[in-house]
Amino acid sequence: MAGIYVPQAVTWMRATLPAPNCPPGLEYLSHLDQIVIHQQIDLLEIIMGFENCNKYEIKNGWGQRIYLAAEETGCCVRNCCGVACPFTVKIMDHAGLEVIELQQPLRCSHCWYPCCLQELEVQVPPGTPVGYIRQTWHPFLPTFAIQNAAQQDVLKIVGPCVLCSLCQDMNFEVMSLDEETTVGRISKHWTGFLEEAFPDTDNFGVQFSLDLDVRMKAVLLGACFLVDFMFFECAGRGQQKIMV
Repeated sequence: MAGIYVPQAVTWMRATLPAPNCPPGLEYLSHLDQIVIHQQIDLLEIIMGFENCNKYEIKNGWGQRIYLAAEETGCCVRNCCGVACPFTVKIMDHAGLEVIELQQPLRCSHCWYPCCLQELEVQVPPGTPVGYIRQTWHPFLPTFAIQNAAQQDVLKIVGPCVLCSLCQDMNFEVMSLDEETTVGRISKHWTGFLEEAFPDTDNFGVQFSLDLDVRMKAVLLGACFLVDFMFFECAGRGQQKIMV
């Protein structure tokens, strides 16, 4: 009937045959050069102003769902430790199987010197580290090192001055170690004043080379979550930070 909204069924991306030496669950990423992360709106959180665990949909460029992600943190830690609180994010496939786990330890929330910078471990499958994201000190810009399982630097991420980028898309460039070549991008999409009034409803895009190692694609996905928690999680976790 006209005027009646009928919600559309969720379409999951069809799994493909895994490439050789591809960890189970990452075959979805092997044929993609971009993914989109939508944070799901929590109406109770908006009304009460009390920070709940975040939940996300992860989709491909055609809007098909690849994964669901859920944050796991303690209530007191989440609401008292600010954006530097330790967190675990579990990323699950269409069958509800956990394929990726992200773990961040508790770190100092305000540090202008390289002593307690932020870091994130990416595990695929859970319990098996495949890479790390480690913040590197810079006087003006957010910068990170992307490391492999052996904790060797593979790529760099260079972000904008967050204060100067308000009210517009914010791009964190993924670059080669010599910073001569851009190989990807993490983008926080500006959605207007109404949506930005509720800053816990973030939308991100992650772009990378199609032939990038699938483990590094998973690590860049983890980097997107770290960027979100560090710079754009405001409600109940302290104000947005310019640097950490």
